[in-house]
Amino acid sequence: MRITDLLSRQSIEIGVSVKDKASAIEKLISLHSKSGNLNDIDAYREGIIKREKMSTTAIGMGIAIPHAKSSSVKKPSLAAITVPDGVDYDSPDGEKCELLFMIAATTDGDVHLEVLARLMQMLMDEEFTAKLKKAKTSEEFLKIIDQKENEKFPEENKQKNAENPNGTFRVLAVTACPTGIAHTYMAAEALEKAGKKMGITIKVETNGSGGAKNVLTAKEIAECDGIIIAADKSVETARFDGKPVYSTKVADGIHKPEELINIIINKKAPVFHSNQKADQSAPNNNNEESIGRKLYKHLMNGVSHMLPFVVAGGIFIAIAFLIDSANGVQAAGNSAFGTVTPAAAWFKTIGGYAFNFMLPILAGFIAMSIADRPGILVGIVGGLLASNGATFTDPAAAETVPSGFLGALLAGFLAGFIMKCVERLCDKMPSALEGIKPVLIYPLSGLGIVGVMMCAVNPIMGLINTGLNNGLTWLSDNNFGILLGCILGAMMSIDMGGPFNKAAYVFGTGMLTTAASVTDPAVQQICWQIMASVMIGGMVPPIVIALSTTFFKNRWSADERKSGIVNYIMGLSFVTEGAIPYAASYPLKVIPSCALGAAVAGGLSWLFGCTLMAPHGGIFVIATIGNPFMYFLSLIIGSVVGMFLLAILKRPKKESD
Repeated sequence: MRITDLLSRQSIEIGVSVKDKASAIEKLISLHSKSGNLNDIDAYREGIIKREKMSTTAIGMGIAIPHAKSSSVKKPSLAAITVPDGVDYDSPDGEKCELLFMIAATTDGDVHLEVLARLMQMLMDEEFTAKLKKAKTSEEFLKIIDQKENEKFPEENKQKNAENPNGTFRVLAVTACPTGIAHTYMAAEALEKAGKKMGITIKVETNGSGGAKNVLTAKEIAECDGIIIAADKSVETARFDGKPVYSTKVADGIHKPEELINIIINKKAPVFHSNQKADQSAPNNNNEESIGRKLYKHLMNGVSHMLPFVVAGGIFIAIAFLIDSANGVQAAGNSAFGTVTPAAAWFKTIGGYAFNFMLPILAGFIAMSIADRPGILVGIVGGLLASNGATFTDPAAAETVPSGFLGALLAGFLAGFIMKCVERLCDKMPSALEGIKPVLIYPLSGLGIVGVMMCAVNPIMGLINTGLNNGLTWLSDNNFGILLGCILGAMMSIDMGGPFNKAAYVFGTGMLTTAASVTDPAVQQICWQIMASVMIGGMVPPIVIALSTTFFKNRWSADERKSGIVNYIMGLSFVTEGAIPYAASYPLKVIPSCALGAAVAGGLSWLFGCTLMAPHGGIFVIATIGNPFMYFLSLIIGSVVGMFLLAILKRPKKESD
């Protein structure tokens, strides 16, 4: 175990002034605590003092190495100080100590003895110890030790280079996006490629829709230089306690991988300290994240957990409508449409169960992102109350208008922040009650608060929801629906997975919940038209790129043309992110072209009365698309418009390029 693996910049202090042995011990313990190496400072202090009572840990030559083996230690670690004026440490040679190392060892094994023996071998070199005593910064201190270890243990260095031939740095990363489909893996690939190019070994954990893959191990975390978190939703970070962590958006992982890696290897990332009582979402970097960015991440955490319920439930409900249609059941004015035939009723019922979980899950995971586990009960109950519209006068929601998607959003955020306040208030309670907080106090107080809150809010949100439905009907009746279709289509294409894209998509899926909760066929038609415009807007950008690389080959390099073919599949599958690499390389040419094409497709889809009952799937849910021929004609027209605009904006490449 290398000394440089156990030391960090935060556990080293240069040029310390201490008056006596006790002060020196306290300084070293504080450095361990600051670096997140200890669970219990008092217990560790007792271990150090107990060892000092046996005999002094000063070894002469101006050096002392106090140490303790304790269950209060999180991980084997070192702290070090230099004391230019020296401190009386009961040294056997009577000299004052100018260089002090403190070893913190866990109870499993004899790590402290191994570290002590290794240090002693190195400190016997007077020239080496003199350099350490004269070091001006913690970075210089670490560099001197690293050089000495390489010199003293060459075989170990050879083995390390064999295992890590591209460099001595070790970087870990976690990538995650709300849907867990494209951005997650694109960021991972970009980071891995950048690491290979820079000669830096890197491992990336992906938190995708199928769960976490390539999971980081405790050993890898303990030995790495730092961790990059490129995520637009909350990821589990308690495991990174005491390590340098840099948190940013997933787009930076795609577009700025080398910059992120340099932040870690140049030791510019702040040390993350986990607080189990607080929010466990990705740490911010010295409060650099704006309030809007934090709210967006909380929202996306709810959306990412909600999507499976929306997609699966929505497709089942759409199948139910198709079955009834195939059996000659008329949809117009028929409130039982989708449940008339037995097979349709089965699909509608099962899909409805999944759909009914959508709003509680959305609110629950927004609240959990804000307040950790205490928030999930309050959020889920708040989302359920929003979906049924309970009020003080009508708690069973027999005659009230549900506050729906907007109410669930409000419930999630209010529940999370309220439970955050409750947690802080409970911090002042006696420690004897600590055990009952999560099982009694938090749930009980949270349930009461959310019940009162939603019964008060639901009537207002219900009115807003009714007004929104009326507004959509007015837009359609006054021929403004085409404009709405254009706007939604363009939003899906402007940032291809970013905030505008997600806002349009969340609005579209929210309209599906509205369609499922109302019986007015006109409102249902409008809601399904909105979803159709949203999906077609997301399908256009990759197809624009694919068409351009096929018919305007002189605008693209060989690699770009080769990758362009894949975008046919991605576009038809409603994976907008396939166009991102091209948009990142030529933003002022690709983004306007794709946005205009998507706007044309979205407007035409509305004009032709195309509907979509499923929230995802592209061509794979063609059976759920109303007026499918005109829908795909709209897709082709919009994509061709985008292709020609891109050909105009992007000049042919020269041979030298």
